[in-house]
Amino acid sequence: MTLRRTPELDRLARLHLSRRSLLAASAGLAGAAMLPRGAFALSQDATNAKTGVDPNRFTPETIRQLAGTITVDTAAELHALVPADTAGEVMYWNVGPTEASSAVEKRFYDEFLAAFATYYPNIELQNQNLDYNGMLDTIRTAAEGRAAPAVAKMPILWGVEFAAKGQLQEVTLEEFGLSRELFWEGALKSVTWEDKLYGIPTNNETMAFIWNRALFEQAGLPPDQPPATWADVVRYSKQIKDETGKNGYGMVAKENAGNTPFRYMPMLWAYGGSALDEAEENPTYQTSMINTEGGIAALQNFYDMYVTDRSVPTSALTNTQVENQDLFMAGELAMMIAHPSEYAAIRDRAAKATGQDKARAEEIVANMVYGLIPEGPVRRAVVFGGSNIHIMTEEVHGGPIDRDAARALIAAQTYPEWSLKNAWAGSNPANLRGFETEWMKQRLDEIRFLENTTSMLPYGIPFPVVPQSTEIMNVIVPQMIQNALTETLSVEDAANDAAEQINALAVRA
Repeated sequence: MTLRRTPELDRLARLHLSRRSLLAASAGLAGAAMLPRGAFALSQDATNAKTGVDPNRFTPETIRQLAGTITVDTAAELHALVPADTAGEVMYWNVGPTEASSAVEKRFYDEFLAAFATYYPNIELQNQNLDYNGMLDTIRTAAEGRAAPAVAKMPILWGVEFAAKGQLQEVTLEEFGLSRELFWEGALKSVTWEDKLYGIPTNNETMAFIWNRALFEQAGLPPDQPPATWADVVRYSKQIKDETGKNGYGMVAKENAGNTPFRYMPMLWAYGGSALDEAEENPTYQTSMINTEGGIAALQNFYDMYVTDRSVPTSALTNTQVENQDLFMAGELAMMIAHPSEYAAIRDRAAKATGQDKARAEEIVANMVYGLIPEGPVRRAVVFGGSNIHIMTEEVHGGPIDRDAARALIAAQTYPEWSLKNAWAGSNPANLRGFETEWMKQRLDEIRFLENTTSMLPYGIPFPVVPQSTEIMNVIVPQMIQNALTETLSVEDAANDAAEQINALAVRA
């Protein structure tokens, strides 16, 4: 049979892949092209096994069928675990809403604090909302200075570092009235270190691909069809820049910012690369795959968009998603990866605009569309993200921790109501009972494009659950990208340098 040449294969060929590798990639693409849409999910079995997300259960249709099938009395469930008259105090740090967050995110954040005060009027909750990009270093410093909080809700990537240092208390699901069946397996793996549990998942999510339909049309691209592959993203980005003068893809490459790996790793995995070997069926976390042929091909995509085509923002080296949102809102950016909350935030900003700005903003909202993240020669992939809540040790807290007060807070955060409401616009409840509540039904009706991000869950890949994961993802991966884009190193040398650093960390571990 003669295989149709595709941009994916052209790009891989330019990197001098072996004939065997090229044919394997070709066969994979040809096979994927012949599969019906539902069958493609079956080729993702290895990915599904990593997260425990059943692609047959978590579809837009089945999620709507589940919603509203149970009624939850949060206060009664909490008080069955920790009595209402329990007295105590608990210091709690978390990443909360910012100015860029949607109104609904801010509202539910405040409503949770008010609700907890009614559930437990005798527990003093010392709540601290910290900046996402600064919280990790803040907790590290506080822990070393014996001034860490009693309880911290952290992004999914961070907890294992503190567990490995002995700075988190071991917990059991049962002490919070929970069980393994209530969570996805990938979520529980993220709070497990050396076969012990050091936290409880609060929310889990995957992101989706967003584009401006009007800019697509102006560039001569099909306005209602997202790029099918990452090679298409590169091509679309250039065509948009050439035809409209606007930026094509919302590249994020800032160092020490979590936004960068969340947007780069899906492409790396799609090409068969990995930071370690986390995308493989049986990962060992011993050797880096960031400089494989596919890994180099993924980095070449970024180089082509930033250096060769100049089709992405020149500020990409320092941009986070906050800057992408500003550019998208201004009509200066055509494509980006983000949560469903991005739509809510941009819609809120449009509602506040006045005069000519309002008309332009409303046009952006009307032309904002979500779809699946593009696939590569090997797979479609997205980061299986979320947050977990942990109890710090008394040593790093600097004094006794009221376990009952901590249990009350963690139960409130992880039971169906607030596991869902605190994830309303941007995530999903980690507690799977949340999908069955009336609140989920309301959420599906209110949040446009929620089903698109939910449909990405079966393609989710968790970050490596190793203490070095944060340094790998937030430092080494962005440095690799910057080395290539600034031409400090060639694309291949930048990937090799990153692999050497990651392998050195793995050896030390």
